[in-house]
Amino acid sequence: MKKILKAILEGAITNNPSFVLLLGMCPLLAVSTSVPNGLGMGIAATVVLTCSNIVISLLRKIIPNEIRIAAYIVVIASFVTMVNMLLEAFLPDLHSNLGIFIPLIVVNCIILARAEAYASKNGVWDSALDGIGIGLGFTGALFIVSTIREILGNGTFCGYHILGENFPAATLMVLPVGGFLTLGFVIAFINYIRNKKGV
Repeated sequence: MKKILKAILEGAITNNPSFVLLLGMCPLLAVSTSVPNGLGMGIAATVVLTCSNIVISLLRKIIPNEIRIAAYIVVIASFVTMVNMLLEAFLPDLHSNLGIFIPLIVVNCIILARAEAYASKNGVWDSALDGIGIGLGFTGALFIVSTIREILGNGTFCGYHILGENFPAATLMVLPVGGFLTLGFVIAFINYIRNKKGV
C-alpha cells in the first residue's frame, strides 16, 4: 500500500508533469477553458499513459534498441486511436470540444518521456503505478488551470453559474492569453511554496 501511495504522490505532486517538469503545455493551455474539457483530456491521457506504460514494460526486453522510439509511438498511437473512437462513440460533445488534441496525445511529451525514462526500464506493476501517478498529476494540473479559467472567464463551474448571472466575466481568461497567465501564476505559486519548504 505504501508503494502505491508513494508512486501516485510522486507523479501527482513531487514530479507533477505540468507544474514541476513543465511537460504537456500545449494541451494544458489549449483545452483548459472549461473543467469538463480539462478533466476529459486528463482522463484520456491517463488511460493512454497507463496502458502504454504496461505494454511497453511487457515488451521492453524484445524491442530492439534501434527502433524503440518508433515502437513506443506505435503502441501509444494504438491506445490513442481506441480512446478517440470511444470518445466519439460515447461522449461526442467532449470529443468535438477536444478536437485535434485527442489524436495529438500520440506525440504528447509526457507519454513518450515516461515510456523512455520509466516503462522501458521497470516492471509492469511499477510502470502501471507510474502511469497512474503521472496521469493524475496531469489531470490535476488541467483541473486547477481549467477551474480558474472557467470561473474567472465565465463565472461558471462545469457550466453552472456559481457567481451569479450578473458576474462581470473576464473574457480574457478563456482566450489563449488567459491560459498563459493562469499557468504562469500557478507555477509561480507552486515554486514559492516549494522554495519556502526547501523542496
